[in-house]
Amino acid sequence: MLHTRKARIGIIGMGHFIYWPQFDGLLDELKQKQTELAGYFTDRSEVIDLGFADDIDSSYICLKKALASDLDALFIVMTTYITSQVVFPFAKYLRVPQVLVGLQPLDRLDYTKTTTYMQLCNDDICSMPEFAGVYARLGAPKPFIIVENAQNRGKIAERIGILERAISAVAAFKYAKFGYLGHTYDGMYDMNTDPTAFSGTFGAHVKMLEMCELIEYVHGATDAEVKGRIDEIKSIFDIREPSNDPLTDYVHDEDLELAARCSVGLDRLVENNGLTALAYFYKGENGNEYERIASNLIIGNSLLTSRDIPLAGEADLKTAAAMLIMNRVGGGGSFAELHPFDVCDDIVLIGHDGPHNINISNDKPVLRKLKKFHGKSGAGVSVEFKLKTGPISLLSCSVGGDGKFKLVEAVGESMPGAIPATGNTNTKCRFRVHANEFVERWCACGPTHHLALGIGDHTPEIEAFARMMDIKLEKALED
Repeated sequence: MLHTRKARIGIIGMGHFIYWPQFDGLLDELKQKQTELAGYFTDRSEVIDLGFADDIDSSYICLKKALASDLDALFIVMTTYITSQVVFPFAKYLRVPQVLVGLQPLDRLDYTKTTTYMQLCNDDICSMPEFAGVYARLGAPKPFIIVENAQNRGKIAERIGILERAISAVAAFKYAKFGYLGHTYDGMYDMNTDPTAFSGTFGAHVKMLEMCELIEYVHGATDAEVKGRIDEIKSIFDIREPSNDPLTDYVHDEDLELAARCSVGLDRLVENNGLTALAYFYKGENGNEYERIASNLIIGNSLLTSRDIPLAGEADLKTAAAMLIMNRVGGGGSFAELHPFDVCDDIVLIGHDGPHNINISNDKPVLRKLKKFHGKSGAGVSVEFKLKTGPISLLSCSVGGDGKFKLVEAVGESMPGAIPATGNTNTKCRFRVHANEFVERWCACGPTHHLALGIGDHTPEIEAFARMMDIKLEKALED
């Protein structure tokens, strides 16, 4: 059921046709560099071999294959000196992120024994300035550049991994459909998003959905589907009794049955509309059917978010995008906002009442019945946990005064310790500055009040994503 799209990454080798009749065996040896590079990519990508280009005619042939392959990125293996006519067609006509790769086989030449053949085999960087100058003169986006010694495999894997994860995030938006169900929470000016501007920036379609479609799927869930979902919920979550918070209550069988039925219906809404992500909110009034269903989606939206289909509450379309980015770069990504800060422990509590990614929970996630959702209508079962201890990333998507989308990023650490037993996620986040200063710096960047909270430090991937998508990135903790 997952509507995930693998990144399609093209690899092309380049050389100089003049050399082949001059040096027997050189071409075959240089082509091995292309094969070796392909081995660094993971199963999150589909790698496409575009062949080898060494003059303008072969370059045009490879370009046509690249254009027909629906690529998300291109890696150019610079095997020796190459005239820039070979890269010109790609710089001019192929509008995807491009990476110039120079992996020199030897860490140094033995100068007393070096031959011209040996130098040509290690001339991987010779054309780097020429190529970079061509991109600049054509007004094309600057290529990413990797220059390493081929024997330094760990460093090469790290650098390619960063770019591959960023490309996966870029690819996730291509041909994507973001569902938009209901309306934004009334009065939250930062939530309002122009769908056309969103599509123009991220390249994803925004599909307007109706509550009546969701209700139809909820009512259409079979008893067998509901029972199966209840069993799944019981296996994943720790169902708790009421806490000291008077809003909490016992989770009864009928509560689980309704949450499971809503989860099955939500799955069908995503499946039937081919959604990559979903932003939703519906308030409802006086306990009506729409209110009852809308307030019982937290388990279902958390299960979907944990299966790589991000959901964002309060119809926050921008944070749905941030969650998708965080998911694809490897951070998981939960829906969150700033909660109280703790002067004694010098931390900020960050969390929300849903949706969440249970894959990044520090312990078995908890279910609590809430008699009411503060600030919202209805009652239902809610998810409570904190993120795994260790490095964490925060990513917010906002809109500036110029009307352009931007990203706001920070890195901190998830700390151990108790969290409030209120049926919400809450992670104790510590930063390299004091808690109050972090809040000041974060707010100074003009974020939206929601954010995607993920595990790990994903600054390099987010930087690469922002550059690939030409989106402004502000770092709250950058000096």
